[in-house]
Amino acid sequence: MTIEPNEPIVYNHILVRFGELSTKGKNKKDFIKRLYTNVKNALSPYQKLTYERTHDRMYILLNGEDGEAVANVLKNVFGISSFSLAIRVPSQIEDIVAMGKRVAMEDDAQTFKIDTRRSDKRFPMISDEVNRAVAGAILKATSMKVDVKHPQLRLQIEIHETDTYLMKGRIAGSGGYPVGVGGKAMVMLSGGIDSPVAAYLTMKRGVAIECVHYASPPYTSARAQEKVLELARMVSGYQGHIRIHIVPFTDLQLAIYEHCDESYAITIMRRMMYRIAERLAKQQGALAIVNGESIGQVASQTLESMAVINSVIQMPVIRPVAAMDKLEIITLAKKLGTYETSILPFEDCCTIFTPKNPVTKPAIDKAEKMEQRFDYESLLDQCLQGITTMEIDPIAKTEEDEEYF
Repeated sequence: MTIEPNEPIVYNHILVRFGELSTKGKNKKDFIKRLYTNVKNALSPYQKLTYERTHDRMYILLNGEDGEAVANVLKNVFGISSFSLAIRVPSQIEDIVAMGKRVAMEDDAQTFKIDTRRSDKRFPMISDEVNRAVAGAILKATSMKVDVKHPQLRLQIEIHETDTYLMKGRIAGSGGYPVGVGGKAMVMLSGGIDSPVAAYLTMKRGVAIECVHYASPPYTSARAQEKVLELARMVSGYQGHIRIHIVPFTDLQLAIYEHCDESYAITIMRRMMYRIAERLAKQQGALAIVNGESIGQVASQTLESMAVINSVIQMPVIRPVAAMDKLEIITLAKKLGTYETSILPFEDCCTIFTPKNPVTKPAIDKAEKMEQRFDYESLLDQCLQGITTMEIDPIAKTEEDEEYF
């Protein structure tokens, strides 16, 4: 219906743009369906919202909900290129011109530009004609000037068959693919800087995640575990929910240091972690393992070490930050907000027993011979049987959590 002249302007819709999804060809419908579900799940606390979707847009009707609060949630939903708060009017040129003029009159900008997009090509005016009609009304009603290169007010108009949406400005989304379209992976989450960044980058490519963390009490403290849970909570908003598995690693880690050469301790420890991660991943229906390894950053992350460690499993290992240097990883961690938590001085099991001279070019045959010195299989079973699983949400809940994946 037409908005009366004396009524205040209310941005009652949010228009969501899909971006990269538009390139996905035959998979596009599945991607959009998943994004639609993820958006509704992320915005489930806002129960008044209603939704509409087309082949390249999603429309959220606020129905009185706080548009700014909804926008803050949408920023973290992968698969969204950008979105805008919008006003919906009937697709009649008189209504479009009238609302465009009102938006300009209530803005304090000195310059403006009109951008019209016609989704309905049957509309009797082409985009440029609409631009000129709206701009003409604004020029007559205000002292604003047209500036097509650097306008202070950019009024966007999208014309559909029955309704038209007017927007000023757009808010950047997180991009990427909707979480879940790429299957599920098991992230080896430590308390360091790298693995939360790796988790984020994995979700950005549409892969849902669960996490595994190795704890060695009493050598690792309760504060160290709380730190990891907080990191999981901080990245869980991009997925809506994360399941984390805490592995009791003490007995296996002590056995490694008792029976293996000190220089090979980290190599053997990582091989055991990979074995556990693969078995857990298979139990949980995950298709790959993800970690925060960066080539050459530490002794266990040289290509030679990666090859020896990787050889104990068949499952693919994804290393999203492998080719990034430390400063690049830190910059992204700061952007995510995880950096300050990651540098808290609570050590995990990868750092408390670090040998003085770890081998950087281990040999597979030496690693295998050292593993034959003790019954590691029974210790692996003990680790898997003692796992504690926790459900992590962006905001802690008091009721039993639902399963999302």
